Amino acid sequence: AMARTHNFSAGPAALPTDVLAQAAEEMLDFQGSGMSVMEMSHRSKTFVDIAATAEQDLRDLFAISDDYHVLFLQGGATGQFASVPMNLTNPDDTIDFVDTGAWSKKAIKEAGKYCHVNVAASSSDSNYDHIPNADSWQLSDDATLLHVCSNETIGGVQFKEFPEHKTLVADMSSDILSRPVNIDDFGLIYAGAQKNIGPAGLTVIIVRKDLCGSARSITPTFLDYAVQADADSMSNTPPTYAWYLAGLVFKWVKANGGLAGMAAQNQAKADLLYNAIDASNFYSAPVALADRSIMNVPFTLADAALDADFLAQAEVRGMFNLKGHRSVGGMRASIYNAVPMESVQALVTFMGEFENERG
Repeated sequence: AMARTHNFSAGPAALPTDVLAQAAEEMLDFQGSGMSVMEMSHRSKTFVDIAATAEQDLRDLFAISDDYHVLFLQGGATGQFASVPMNLTNPDDTIDFVDTGAWSKKAIKEAGKYCHVNVAASSSDSNYDHIPNADSWQLSDDATLLHVCSNETIGGVQFKEFPEHKTLVADMSSDILSRPVNIDDFGLIYAGAQKNIGPAGLTVIIVRKDLCGSARSITPTFLDYAVQADADSMSNTPPTYAWYLAGLVFKWVKANGGLAGMAAQNQAKADLLYNAIDASNFYSAPVALADRSIMNVPFTLADAALDADFLAQAEVRGMFNLKGHRSVGGMRASIYNAVPMESVQALVTFMGEFENERG
């Protein structure tokens, strides 16, 4: 078998090897059906069971109550930037946003097409290196919802505690499944799957039932939460194979200590990497200590002229996708659930060797 690389990609990202192995085993013949999951009707009993099991496993992991629908749709988080205002607001309503990075910024721009937006706080003036202190937020008196991005993939800032609001909405694309979260604190959570859940093409939405059913008349039918909830996320053909793989990932998370187990493992990986960065004069992490993401770790080298050499040598050692986003520069290691501790250890070892050579 080919050696697996250390994959630090921000998304599409590493999947658990066990999950890929099981999918490979079932690729041509799913459990005696004589066909692949990707060849089956989404209406078949076999697939309906796969879908229902995946939903139940996700409900179990987060203890999601019957007050919430769980939807498995398409369109990514970006589709939800439009779907949220179309389902949950009228044109005269206001959404309060906390602007903590590139993904908040995109959500704000999109929502502005459908209703009023109030940027209650922003850290853009310091290149999104922290989350603005909650005391400084300028919230509206009458906002329909408050929107946050729980973890900014590009800038590497993460909410450690969430604000209280009657209707809190969170884009959790890059840290869902990485730690326990109290679902009852949220009106709606949405997440593109390609970071911690499964392959690209699937979007998970957890939405309080009382927020469904009053979508605007212009809302595309497939983006209407009530329509999709009534149809068990099958108002149109869902991304069946991605849904199946997500289900395998949920089983894997359950088998590996659940969300508490993931959180402990992720914290240990992040601590190892941040400690190596902080102990060095050669590497530095731009994000404020209190807001550092445990999923995406941006760091820079003392001399940016060495970046290309760093990346080339990393690849020789089997470490890929470490180049930082152009808006931040330097490096970024995404260390989602499926990235094993061994990969982070390998990275830290290499960083030490590179510093000794070049520092």
